[in-house]
Amino acid sequence: MIERAQELGIETAFDRALTMKPCNIGTQGICCKNCGMGPCRLPLPKGGIDGVDTRKGICGATPNTIAARNFIRMIAGGAAAHSDHGRSVAEVFMSAARKESDAYKIKDTRKLLEVAPRLGVDTTVEVDGELLDRDTAEIAVEVGEKALNEWGKAEGELLYAKRAPQPRYEIWKKQGVVPRNIDREIVEIMHRTHIGVDQDYKNLMKQGTRTAIADGWGAPCWPPISRTSSLGLLTLWPRKPTSV
Repeated sequence: MIERAQELGIETAFDRALTMKPCNIGTQGICCKNCGMGPCRLPLPKGGIDGVDTRKGICGATPNTIAARNFIRMIAGGAAAHSDHGRSVAEVFMSAARKESDAYKIKDTRKLLEVAPRLGVDTTVEVDGELLDRDTAEIAVEVGEKALNEWGKAEGELLYAKRAPQPRYEIWKKQGVVPRNIDREIVEIMHRTHIGVDQDYKNLMKQGTRTAIADGWGAPCWPPISRTSSLGLLTLWPRKPTSV
């Protein structure tokens, strides 16, 4: 593909990477454009800093604060992209569970029953003292509801965070970085990095960590759960094959 582009004289990202000169201040992460009073640029003096670093932006942000703001906003952008992809897959799953379309169906009910308890969905019900299996269609709808709720629930924490190794989960819990829901953490990054809100770079990085966990253990987990039988999870199966 790259060779063909060169033959046709089509410029690619690789060509531009060779000719583009990076911004020296930008590569240090110390240029802030988050409000209308900037941009605030705090380049490191050529001779370095002797003593206390007094560099500050208009709002009082230090270089550490600006670097943290820029970094976690990139986390927010990546998490937003990944999570909306996962949300779309969860919406398709819900549509299939409700039998709203003939385009998709739930193929592997065994894997549906495997995933359901991880989302807190019961697969059995007690009737007159007897434990009976629930209808799989009913389970599928509840799984879809639980999955979609992971983006915006008002209380609790991300359910799939507990799928991490127990020692790792306990560390997250101790550090206070277990995500509450996916969208909330992304929104909070945008809130904290705005002018006049959070100036503590350590606190900003903590929120970045929380959002990164929501990204890694939240939304991106749902597409393979919904589509990939090779992972031993839940499968959505298109009735008509598509070409790629």
